[in-house]
Amino acid sequence: MQMNDILKQDHYILSQLDTVADLARTNSLWYLSFGLACCAVEMIHAAMPRYDMERFGMIPRASPRQADLMIVAGTLTNKMAPAIRKVYDQMAEPRYVISMGSCANGGGYYHYSYSVVRGCDRIIPVDIYVPGCPPTAEALMYGILQLHRKIRRNNTILR
Repeated sequence: MQMNDILKQDHYILSQLDTVADLARTNSLWYLSFGLACCAVEMIHAAMPRYDMERFGMIPRASPRQADLMIVAGTLTNKMAPAIRKVYDQMAEPRYVISMGSCANGGGYYHYSYSVVRGCDRIIPVDIYVPGCPPTAEALMYGILQLHRKIRRNNTILR
């Protein structure tokens, strides 16, 4: 038998279970859009046909119980902080957070305001920071790719 005949007969792939699970997890992130300010427009822009986040298997969800990823886009105020924490706590494990924009990352232009949280990482743990004011859709897509790399690096089954 020739090598081509052997390849045509045997249809199997060898891999590790955690590699397959991480690959499935990265290619099926369902995100909870938490648009708080002007950065939400850029997040919506990334979901539209030009950038099309669905080609990465990312589907927007309205329920935190169905979402793996929270994208915090915009200015987080002290009044909104308990709500974002409650929504984050309702998400199933493993859960990931992308902080998008200067206001979500560190308060932005409103850093010294009495009503603005100086970074959403004071309320919830953040995995990826996307800088800019407002960040472009390309920057968000790059942040999503960085999150994919981070998920593949972690052995989630061993945790």
